[in-house]
Amino acid sequence: MAERTGPGGRAGSGDGRSAGVHDVAVVGAGPAGLAAAVTAAEAGSRVLLLDAAGQNGGQYWRHRDEAAHADDPRGHHDWAVFADLRARLRAAADAGLVEHRTWTSVWLLERAGEGFRLRTTPTVGREVIATGPLTGGAAPATHLARRLVLCPGAYDRQLPVPGWDLPGVLAAGGAQALLKGHGVLAGRRVVVAGTGPFLLPVAAGLADAGARVVALCEAADPSRWARHLPAAARQGAKLLQAGEYAARLARHRVRLRTRTVVTEILGEDRVTAARLATVDARGRVVGEGPVVPADAVALGWGFTPQLELPLMLGTETALGADGSLVVRVDPEQRSSVSGVYVAGEATGVGGASLAVAEGLVAGAAAAGARPAARHRRQVLAHRAFARAMHDVYPVPAAWTGWITPRTLVCRCEEVTAGDLRRACHDLAAEDPREARSTTRAGMGRCQGRVCGYATAGVLAGLTGRGVTEEDLLATGRRPLAAPVTLGTLAALDGAADDEEVPTA
Repeated sequence: MAERTGPGGRAGSGDGRSAGVHDVAVVGAGPAGLAAAVTAAEAGSRVLLLDAAGQNGGQYWRHRDEAAHADDPRGHHDWAVFADLRARLRAAADAGLVEHRTWTSVWLLERAGEGFRLRTTPTVGREVIATGPLTGGAAPATHLARRLVLCPGAYDRQLPVPGWDLPGVLAAGGAQALLKGHGVLAGRRVVVAGTGPFLLPVAAGLADAGARVVALCEAADPSRWARHLPAAARQGAKLLQAGEYAARLARHRVRLRTRTVVTEILGEDRVTAARLATVDARGRVVGEGPVVPADAVALGWGFTPQLELPLMLGTETALGADGSLVVRVDPEQRSSVSGVYVAGEATGVGGASLAVAEGLVAGAAAAGARPAARHRRQVLAHRAFARAMHDVYPVPAAWTGWITPRTLVCRCEEVTAGDLRRACHDLAAEDPREARSTTRAGMGRCQGRVCGYATAGVLAGLTGRGVTEEDLLATGRRPLAAPVTLGTLAALDGAADDEEVPTA
């Protein structure tokens, strides 16, 4: 049932043995990964492109199943860029330069002689979400590559509030994914809240599709853009996008409530309403707002880069402009580990245009070519805009004041804010690593992906300090990057499974 999407290379074997050495392996087929794979292939490299999803585009260009639906660019920006990258990828695959494997998750990266070993497994749950024939990895496999371009993307960052565990509460990105990928509304009366420009396309998309956006709440004050006029003026396309969203929201009579947050989500068996409040610049509540009836609440507080794979190889990290943990890279997207390039949100959240530009640079450099000067200039310009954006839309410093001792922080293990307070004060668990051992925060199914940032923030607040790089490393390092069966682990057979990349 599973097959490759292109003839380049041979598929990994089901017994875990490798199938030859690729020049470049690209992990992730979102904006950065697509750009990197196409650029490396067009520079003459033999490329392996692996993606956990069933079709290209990542979250930004998520769209309906191509086997059952024609392209519909409505609701998408830069669709022409995606269509061009997709066409070039298919041409490279037809030419034998790209082996493209979908529904394939990389669960472990290792050094292998002069290159790298990538252990893969079929994406968990693909049988449930796929609507057409499956392609890509039918069984666990091992691949070898001389160089890596890691483009793992990011996921929605969440801050807990009372009631956020009720059915009907979801991440803003989840609401958008349901709509763009499946044409499904998250609810009929929806509150969209958090911070950042991503809230605008989510709310506009829901309203266009027939939902009533009963409240659109932005914790920040967008007038702070006045401090960054030069960076904003250099991004005319983004200003046009913002104007388009404003016009669409105005047509649906959706008003943006600034300096407003959701402090409680109400309901018994599911969401019935959300309590709003006005906040100051630090996020401290300064006025009670209305209780808004709703059957869904979409929350978005920016994004958390997904760093399991680069951290496995020991790449150096730093705190990004938005307080996230990011991978350090040089102007050609090289990480501190020789042969490993990183592009997209993993180097700092900045949007699809930045991700594409970084992918173009990384793909060329990984193929041994000189990245185009214009692409490097684009990276610098988009990064400057991203820094300004994060200054305008920060995570409110005082957000922990919205939660109560009974508020769940780690939903998997049912660890409350009160549990973390007791662990900190009574057991001296002052960082996420210590809290994990005393409360099990971050030890559930998500392995800290949802609660890691929040746990670090609660503990930092209790100890009177800011969230540090070490705090986020404690929740970002994971021994396995994706779910894998015990049978796959048991099948690893030592020497036969440890083939290395020879010297070129």
